[in-house]
Amino acid sequence: MAAILPYMDVQKLEKRIGDRILFHDISFTINEREHVGLIAKNGTGKSTLLSILAGKEGYDSGKIIFRKDIKIGYLEQKPTFKDNDSILKAFGFSDDTTEDDELFIKAKQILTQLKITDLQQKISQLSGGQIKRVALAKVLTQEPDLLILDEPTNHLDLEMIEWLENYLGKSTMAIFMVTHDRYFLDRICSSIIEMDDSNIYTYKGNYNYYLEKRQERIENLTNEITRANNLYRTELEWMRRMPQARGHKAKYREDAFYELESIAKQRINERNVRLEMSGGYIGNKIFVAHDVSKSYGNKVILKNFNYTFSRYEKLGIVGNNGAGKSTFIKTLLGLEPLDEGHFDIGETIRFGYYSQDGLHFNQQQKVIDAVRDIAEYVELGNGDRLSASQFLQHFLFSPKEQHNYIYKLSGGEQRRLYLCTVLMRNPNFLILDEPTNDLDIVTLQILEDYLTKFNGCLIVVSHDRYFMDKVVDHIFVFHGDGEIQDFPGSYTLYRQKCLENEQTAKSASTTSNTTQSTDTKRQKPRTEVRKLTFKEKQELNQLTIDIEKLEQEKKDIEKALSEGKIPVDQIITMSKRLPILNDELDEKSMRWLELSDI
Repeated sequence: MAAILPYMDVQKLEKRIGDRILFHDISFTINEREHVGLIAKNGTGKSTLLSILAGKEGYDSGKIIFRKDIKIGYLEQKPTFKDNDSILKAFGFSDDTTEDDELFIKAKQILTQLKITDLQQKISQLSGGQIKRVALAKVLTQEPDLLILDEPTNHLDLEMIEWLENYLGKSTMAIFMVTHDRYFLDRICSSIIEMDDSNIYTYKGNYNYYLEKRQERIENLTNEITRANNLYRTELEWMRRMPQARGHKAKYREDAFYELESIAKQRINERNVRLEMSGGYIGNKIFVAHDVSKSYGNKVILKNFNYTFSRYEKLGIVGNNGAGKSTFIKTLLGLEPLDEGHFDIGETIRFGYYSQDGLHFNQQQKVIDAVRDIAEYVELGNGDRLSASQFLQHFLFSPKEQHNYIYKLSGGEQRRLYLCTVLMRNPNFLILDEPTNDLDIVTLQILEDYLTKFNGCLIVVSHDRYFMDKVVDHIFVFHGDGEIQDFPGSYTLYRQKCLENEQTAKSASTTSNTTQSTDTKRQKPRTEVRKLTFKEKQELNQLTIDIEKLEQEKKDIEKALSEGKIPVDQIITMSKRLPILNDELDEKSMRWLELSDI
């Protein structure tokens, strides 16, 4: 098999913004059909890097080499269109485009899958989530060779995320993406690239493989630094004792000392300290919903809703966009009036609220001052406390970064700071509305650790399945029209239950149809025999040939993978090809059975 040529080769790339180096001397490649995820903490230039690769932004030094005639598609984190354009015009179509246009048919199919049906609707009338879906549909319609995605799951509901996951998982496009959705990352990507302190680390595997190998790398580096520190103390003593005795012959030892010193002074930017905050005293009475109802016009959000929230309960809320999740939270907090009923809230409750639109900082203020305006210290309980600076360090703001002005922070860094300002108030009841949007994976891991140890009550609205599975005990599923289902388990268990129910219903329907068909045949003899048309006969013959070829290709791939003698790039390609082969075989086999039964 011929060697795979890279679609894109990045060599020693550097980018500065003012006196700040975003990244320096980074190199990596993206191969044909390879699906790669990029992981780095906020502020290290992930979005900038994607923008550079897409040709939207310049860089200071290095090279980016693309394969000749390659077609690139790019989904920005916050896509923009002209407000007065219709969805049709945003795609580049004219108002008189007809169904005969193949590209238009493709666009319409994808938009329909993403629940966008009115193509004459103005961009100005769309929500942020709808604009993201339009941009996603547009880039998928283009069918690029290399697809660059910046947070593709942001502002998508769970149904849309699962659709996109399935679509990209079967795609033969090369993909380079940044996402905080770890289930999405794990199921789509066959390689992970990590940017850490301007260094690049490549892991040939999915997200779980990356976690395992990254931990090994950190442990090895920690051991190396420990050994270097022990030797460094000995060599430092030699340097101090014999400044005059060092001659030309000892020059090699002096050079080795400085190299050893650089290793010994490395720092591992890990947060191993668990942040366990008391949350303050919370009484037995939390809140009780009494016959709560809320509507907007004909749209019902809550309908005679009753519920008693328990002490230390951790609740997740899921549902399609527009089902009323955020409205429910706002009514609980008193930010939206109820139509009927009321909430009875305990006297000891002290809410902490992280909202989707809560970024209202003084951009000319320093990071540390924004937190000190809330409190100089945060109480951990048992007499322990952290200073504002120590608290910020736990959430990845170094002492130097704490003295940056807020306007210099990236969008993700400002989100992280906003989270700190909510938690610094030491609430005993946290309400988090889409906290995972724009936060990097490292911050999410810290937040998950915080929430699992949080000694208080919690409500989380999120489309991040991994995050929800980690921190909540049960979920409310907002089905729309005021219907709310309380499911006693994680989101993954809920989806498994839904799939089981769907399979059971499908099997029952098939059995029912088969029974009806058998009864009909018994009651009414067939009077007219349907024969294959000439085209159908040709199709059946071609299907037979295609199925044989696909089955042989599948056998060849499985044999090659089992022998383990092929290069890594071929393993990746073959691994991505197998599920596509299976889908093609299933589709063609079903059609073959359908035609051969006539």
